[in-house]
Amino acid sequence: MRFSMILSLVAVGAGAGLAPAADVRREIQFPDLPNARTLKCDLHMHTVFSDGLVWPTVRVKEAWRQGLDAIAITDHIEYLPHKTDMNIKFNRSYELAEDAAKLMNILLVRGVEITRDTPPGHFNAIFLKDNALLDTKDFYEVFDRAARQQAFITWNHPGWQGLERGKWGEAQTRLFERKQLHAIEICNGDEFYAEAFPWAVERNLAVLGCSDEHEPFRDEIVTPENHRTLTLVFARERTLDGLREAMFAGQTAAWWKNQLFGRDQELAPLFAASVEVSPVRKRTADSLWVEIKNRCEIDIRLECDGKDKPRLIVLPARATSLVVFPAPATGDPEPLNCRVTNFLVGPNRPLNVRLEIPRS
Repeated sequence: MRFSMILSLVAVGAGAGLAPAADVRREIQFPDLPNARTLKCDLHMHTVFSDGLVWPTVRVKEAWRQGLDAIAITDHIEYLPHKTDMNIKFNRSYELAEDAAKLMNILLVRGVEITRDTPPGHFNAIFLKDNALLDTKDFYEVFDRAARQQAFITWNHPGWQGLERGKWGEAQTRLFERKQLHAIEICNGDEFYAEAFPWAVERNLAVLGCSDEHEPFRDEIVTPENHRTLTLVFARERTLDGLREAMFAGQTAAWWKNQLFGRDQELAPLFAASVEVSPVRKRTADSLWVEIKNRCEIDIRLECDGKDKPRLIVLPARATSLVVFPAPATGDPEPLNCRVTNFLVGPNRPLNVRLEIPRS
């Protein structure tokens, strides 16, 4: 009787146009900061309206299922391999995705990819009002037109055609000096461009991680090492205005494999919000047992100072670990000075943190 009732409820739900039971959202676990929402974003992807292989609404559904807050569909302006089969309009992918994004509570950002030979390379312009206005052959005029729309501009995958061709060059310098370059995509899909990270740090440009996906996303088991490459944006509120404001302020981090790349002022509070150290659970003459909870998607790796302290502590993602420390001869345990080796605030510069064990 109960089984029949369940089947009836499923049938009623399907008849009412509700999402089928197979549509399940997997929430991405990165905590909010004290004064900011942590938004999970993919701001570079393609559809059939340029060289992608999916319809725009598919990108929205994928984003919902994978736990994202915001996406930008950035179809190419200049590269349109499907134009023989489709009536290409530069705003059409955004327009087709807009209703689905509202229904699924996904922040949808209007954008395009500016596609030129490397050098100077490819660039994304997002938060546009009209993509079609960027359809011009003059390279610098494209950015002038984007700037008039107050667009946020990213230099995409700098090293995709090799280090020599992907160097910071005259075009990047001119765009940066004219305030027409705001970010560098240091992580693209499975690629990390180590040489580009210092360029962003030195110039205080936002760092982005994006999928640049062209094909449909496959349903795979998500692990700290195997996940969609994303940007975390630390915004005052979960709105398009909040997202835009935070990106122009450089409040981002790139999440690639089991690593985060960003600024100290974002990664330090994210670490503090992610890691909770409990008071000592058990104490013997020479050992302390302490529970440490990790609330984020990364297996956090701590390299700690101290002659009698563990040198490496690994806190598995979304889990609580029981860690054994040497006990001091008397009194409370001293704080641990540690480096989070997979939270990077600069080239080969791990985030420095102080791990304190609360008093019982």
